[in-house]
Amino acid sequence: MAAGCCGTKKQKLNNSSSVPSCNGGPVVSNGLPSNGTGMVALPEMCFFCFDVLYCHLYNLAPPKTPSFSNDAYPLFVTWKIGKDKRLRGCIGTFNAMNLQSGLREYAVTSAFKDSRFSPVTREEFPKLSVSVSILRHFEDGDDYLDWEVGVHGIRIEFINEKGNKRTATYLPEVASEQGWDQLQTIDSLLRKGGYKSVISNEVRRSIKLTRYQSEKITVTYQDYMNHWNSQRC
Repeated sequence: MAAGCCGTKKQKLNNSSSVPSCNGGPVVSNGLPSNGTGMVALPEMCFFCFDVLYCHLYNLAPPKTPSFSNDAYPLFVTWKIGKDKRLRGCIGTFNAMNLQSGLREYAVTSAFKDSRFSPVTREEFPKLSVSVSILRHFEDGDDYLDWEVGVHGIRIEFINEKGNKRTATYLPEVASEQGWDQLQTIDSLLRKGGYKSVISNEVRRSIKLTRYQSEKITVTYQDYMNHWNSQRC
């Protein structure tokens, strides 16, 4: 099942301040403990997402099968735009998917089917950057505070005012980028999931929380062009 990863724009809660994102050159962010197994996420995955989007925008044949691993993982693809790296689309899945087909699918889905945004256009393509997040190490939290800002992504399950079960998630980097503490993140996630009433401690304690970690790699359009040009030489 597809899921959105983050808010439409940076928010400020209880006088919190936003933390700027990194930019310039391929950026690797690994919140996982060092275990000597190496990274799953690779720049080639981001280059492939750019290839897929380009072919879709210009009605070309899909790019050839990539050479990176085709192991199965939960994954997210995030598009951002402009020098200030504004969110342009972010969708992924918590179901393990083969990386080659999963990235092919979600490169397009996050660019064209994120309900918070209009579809990405050809004119926007040179202004984009893309991030691939590979999700790992899922664990049930003991309570809604059993996770660490900047290390864990969280997925919450809760019952809304109408008695319906709802879920919502933030990837590991979201709370840090927004400058939120744990409580602010939980409350924002409840709102994202559609909870509209007053958020009490009782509501927070009723949450079922799953924490996870991710490998994230980001490349800009310029990185992509440099890679493409190097392949021609």
